[in-house]
Amino acid sequence: MSSSIPRSAAVAAVVSAALAAGLLGGASASADDAATAAATAADTATGAAAPVRIHDIQGTTRVSPLAGKQVTGVTGIVTGVRTYGSRGFWMQDPTSDDNPATSEGVFVFTSSVPTVAVGDAVSVNGTVTEYVPGGLNSGNQSLTQISKPAVTVLSQGNPVPAPVTISAASVPDAYTPAGDPAAGGSVNGLTLRPDTYALDHYESLEGTNVRIGSSRVVGATDPYSELWVTVKPFENDNLRGGTVYGSYESQNTGRLQIQQLAPVSQKPFPKANVGDWLAGTTEGPLDFNQFGGYTLVANTLGEHVDLGLEREVTERQHKNELAVATYNVENLDPSDPQDKFDALAKAVVDNLASPDILALEEIQDDNGAKNDGTVTAGETLKKFTAAIAAAGGPAYEWRSVDPQNNKDGGEPGGNIRQVFLFNPARVSFVDRPGGDATTATAVTGAKGDAHLTVSPGRIDPANTAWDNSRKPLAGEFRFRGRTVIVVANHFGSKGGDESIVSHHQPPNRSSEAKRLLQAQAVNAFVKDVLAVDKQADVVVLGDINDFEFSGTTRALTDGGALFPAITSLPRGERYSYVYQGNSQVLDQILTSPGVHHFEYDSVHINAEFADQNSDHDPQVLRFRP
Repeated sequence: MSSSIPRSAAVAAVVSAALAAGLLGGASASADDAATAAATAADTATGAAAPVRIHDIQGTTRVSPLAGKQVTGVTGIVTGVRTYGSRGFWMQDPTSDDNPATSEGVFVFTSSVPTVAVGDAVSVNGTVTEYVPGGLNSGNQSLTQISKPAVTVLSQGNPVPAPVTISAASVPDAYTPAGDPAAGGSVNGLTLRPDTYALDHYESLEGTNVRIGSSRVVGATDPYSELWVTVKPFENDNLRGGTVYGSYESQNTGRLQIQQLAPVSQKPFPKANVGDWLAGTTEGPLDFNQFGGYTLVANTLGEHVDLGLEREVTERQHKNELAVATYNVENLDPSDPQDKFDALAKAVVDNLASPDILALEEIQDDNGAKNDGTVTAGETLKKFTAAIAAAGGPAYEWRSVDPQNNKDGGEPGGNIRQVFLFNPARVSFVDRPGGDATTATAVTGAKGDAHLTVSPGRIDPANTAWDNSRKPLAGEFRFRGRTVIVVANHFGSKGGDESIVSHHQPPNRSSEAKRLLQAQAVNAFVKDVLAVDKQADVVVLGDINDFEFSGTTRALTDGGALFPAITSLPRGERYSYVYQGNSQVLDQILTSPGVHHFEYDSVHINAEFADQNSDHDPQVLRFRP
């Protein structure tokens, strides 16, 4: 049944009524925009096709069925306005279509500072686009948005649609469906099943106004004023309040990143540690971004409750125990403030109990990232060892091998490398000259008495596995008459890997291929040692940049050559790093079969804290050679 009112008259009537009610006074609306919005309303009045609604744009998959198309007269209530970064606003249809797979909210990308306010009823014309944060090659899911918008404010001061509650009960325990093999493993074309999969649940709420109740912090506040919480406090939890990432299949479905819409210059963001809480209600639109995926961008932020997480202190080694530790000191160089040197030194003395041997990763050269060919690190190490002594620690000596300029990856010009510090009052270093950036050390000695040909020396530095990556540093030590061979490592980073919220499921972890080759090279070296002395004390340690359950670790331990000592800890203690709210292993110490009895400690002093001296937690192993 059609109306008897002519379309032109209907348009005029709508425009007149809107003007009379003062509904077209939005700063971002033009006369043309107002006419278009009015014409769309008139189309409805005259029986023309219904206007596109937000759930039509969002659709039932991750990619809009209207992507690339122009839409007009899309209406909703503004639920959030972002004036910085990716500028724009979220709007939401207050009337649901009763399909749980379709979101009722969408982001409108304005590029300039929006001129709308929360509670405005708006009508938007624009182009539906799928924006991929980080770019197409990142593997990230896309964010459905309306771009190049023309916005008409229809009215102001409207109630914001009630938030959808995200809770332990609402988020499914299964993380994600498997990707479609016919689509290269992508989940983009799959119909969302929000009652079955956590990522589908979050995607079905993309752009929607959501809320969480009191939630535990599982990722400390970072320098970008964001933190991570979990709505599932009992999901793979540990005693310090974190959520442990224990396998590729335990992604921890309750994690959400939290930001705030108010600029920090107007409203300071809480400085929270793991185990703290955001109490009460946190509410705002659900966004998707490059550095964490689904993110609640809060209009209302819960109250920060500080539960007083303390930094751990390891036990001091007994007289006849050798304490060996590893610590990534995050690009340390002489230009760093003395405060950083002092804090790292204090941690070595007070929290690590002055280990006998300390393998350091990310020691930069003597002028840091200045790219002028400098490769020596004596000034860096003098400053650090002096700070340790000033903190009451031993007078550490050091051994290392300078890299070739810009051949070991890391920050250009920084020339990061591994270094051995050792306490000469407790342990001696066996110097065998000849080690340099390109000379390999090897294993020699009579049966039952293995030694290194070069000490300190690098393991297989010509192997292409180490291209643009740190070469392992091997050193021979003597403790109470016993030879101990230590190998310090800093394997290739995870750069280039897709995140666990990738549209490819499982995500592509391309960086693993290089670490696998690196692990095989180190494993072969350890087997050479064991071929001479099957009871040799070998300790392989460092920033392995991979998990205790990874293929990298399996390659290191191949043939029983090494044991990942961190697996001796309870599952809740197995972590050295916190990434996107997941407490996980990157730093490891592995032992040869000759190391029969040991105590292991992942000393949690950095990764769980907003104030960090490094982003890694050091690891300590104590044993009797």
